[in-house]
Amino acid sequence: MKKMFKVITNFFNRIWKFVDKKIILPITRLITFLSGKFSKPGKKFETWLSKTNTLLFISLIFAVALFIIVDQKILFYSESSAEVLKSQAVTAIYNGEAYVVEGLPETVDITLIGSKADLYIAKQTTTHEVVVDLTGLKPGQHKVNIKYNQANSSIDYSVNPSVATVMIYSKVSQAKTLTVDLLNQDMLDSKLSIKDVSVSTDNVVVKGADYKLSRVATVKALVDINNLVSQDIGTTTMKSVPLKAYDESGNVVDVEIVPATIDATITIDSPSKEVPIKVIPVGEVAFGQAINSIETSETKVKVYGSAEALESLNYIPVKIDVSSLKENRKYTVQLENPVGIKHMSISTLTVDVTLDAVSDKDIDNVSIEYRNLGSGYIVQGLSASDIAVTVSIKGVSSVIDSITAGDIVAYLDLAGYGEGEHEVDVHVEGSDVKVQYQSKTKKVKVRIVKK
Repeated sequence: MKKMFKVITNFFNRIWKFVDKKIILPITRLITFLSGKFSKPGKKFETWLSKTNTLLFISLIFAVALFIIVDQKILFYSESSAEVLKSQAVTAIYNGEAYVVEGLPETVDITLIGSKADLYIAKQTTTHEVVVDLTGLKPGQHKVNIKYNQANSSIDYSVNPSVATVMIYSKVSQAKTLTVDLLNQDMLDSKLSIKDVSVSTDNVVVKGADYKLSRVATVKALVDINNLVSQDIGTTTMKSVPLKAYDESGNVVDVEIVPATIDATITIDSPSKEVPIKVIPVGEVAFGQAINSIETSETKVKVYGSAEALESLNYIPVKIDVSSLKENRKYTVQLENPVGIKHMSISTLTVDVTLDAVSDKDIDNVSIEYRNLGSGYIVQGLSASDIAVTVSIKGVSSVIDSITAGDIVAYLDLAGYGEGEHEVDVHVEGSDVKVQYQSKTKKVKVRIVKK
């Protein structure tokens, strides 16, 4: 009511300003001009015109006259005009607990047609309700009218679109197990890790049309790390975590989820471990040369990551290319984070490699080990030369002189081998990376039998 009164008051204020500027002021100037042309009669007329009551009555007469003109639609306000109300929300009236409606537009455009005065008042209305009444309609396809509930009967209107074809489905429900999906984990401090996430409930109910529920493969709680109030070690609770339903391809399925949000309790930890740095030369140095020593600026590094990654990590490998190296060299190496490791205490490493004259030496009776053998099988060497080999090693004499058979591992990779006799390649590795290892026997014959 107050808003309507304000609209009317503003309307008459505009009329008065128009009358004062366009009518009263020009007439007053005209009368003043005429009175100057006539002496005595002009003075009497000027005296009469200067009276307060005279001006008041003249203003009142003109205001009433203008009101009559506007009311009778004589002035330009009588001209028909149009206004378009864009993107007006559509409200559907139906039983949302029993049915699902598809095909209804979310918004429509409304064209209002009428006089400018009526349009002006109509546009001040705070609500423009657009409704579709689906009451009483059963599941199936229906053509329905979209209506605009207008307050001003003097306004004509059209709705675009004015008709919609909708599908009504019976609403069904299904219980689903809730899983957690962590978003924006990269935004977490690199020294921190999410140790655990627990939710207030792990079972939800999805509701919707039967054909949509059949597409739901999983329902996830989307825990966004960006929404953490603080990134501190300990436990924090995130309120109103949204839920989403997905199909097998990871596409969102538009269904109702009850509850729509949950609370998540997040435990933040900072697991770390100190591991040694292992330099691994790649390639062979120049002919006649061998690596005498490898010195690093750091021998250990503190790493941060998931508990699983730390448990399986025994050292940080640092590869350096020594192909055709002829003289001592200093390397500056950028360390790379192993899988599951988010942060390391150092990022670069200096490696000093010195060379000396190469020597060689043979190590006899290096026993052969078997790796990746299928369960339920045992391996038998067909001869004495198939269970032990001679390994040739090359390096600086001061290094290789102390190497024994116990420092060398010869093995067969039996992945994919089944029962029967097989000829398999021999692999050799040693504990000292400055030394080159090579088996003089390239292949051996073994028999694989069931236990």
